[in-house]
Parts: sequence; structure tokens; C-alpha cells
Amino acid sequence: MLTPATRLRLQEILGRIGREEEVTLQERIYVQKFADRDASVAGWLRRARRRQRGEVPSDGIDRLLSAMNLGPCEPRPPYRPGEDDIEDWFGDAPDWLRRS
Repeated sequence: MLTPATRLRLQEILGRIGREEEVTLQERIYVQKFADRDASVAGWLRRARRRQRGEVPSDGIDRLLSAMNLGPCEPRPPYRPGEDDIEDWFGDAPDWLRRS
């Protein structure tokens, strides 16, 4: 559970990431620490990274998918069934989704 002060600090840092403003290494480590433990913070970080790259769709299905926060935040090449290993392709799934 995040305290209100922690949530506000995280959102302030994430806002700067999304606007491509200066963020210190310590702030990035701070955000990543919470993102590793909290799915909500991880989602906020993915949205900030997408905004940073200018991937905020205006309407349609792309906007819906963006609002649902699906998919990786980093661009990846398309899956090639004959050449790629499916396990590697889905290897960066969140911890709650992976099989144990």
C-alpha cells in the first residue's frame, strides 16, 4: 500500500519521465523499486514510457488498448513463429501472470 506522499512523489517523477524532463538516477531507481513490487506503479511507468515515445493514440482501438495498458512499453519486432521461441517472446510477462 502506497502512502499519499509516496504516490504523489512517484506520479511527479513519472510525469517528468513522460514529458522527457530531467530525472535523476536515484529517482529512476526509486520508481523502479516500487514498480517491481506494485502492479499499479508498473502500469504508471509503462504509460509514462509510452508518452515519452509519443505513443498516445487519439481515438479508436489503439486508444482502448493504450488505456488498458496492454503490451510491452518498449518496441519489439513482430513474433516470427518459425524463428522465435514462444517462451522467450512472453518471458517479460508480469510476475502474477507467469507460471511457477
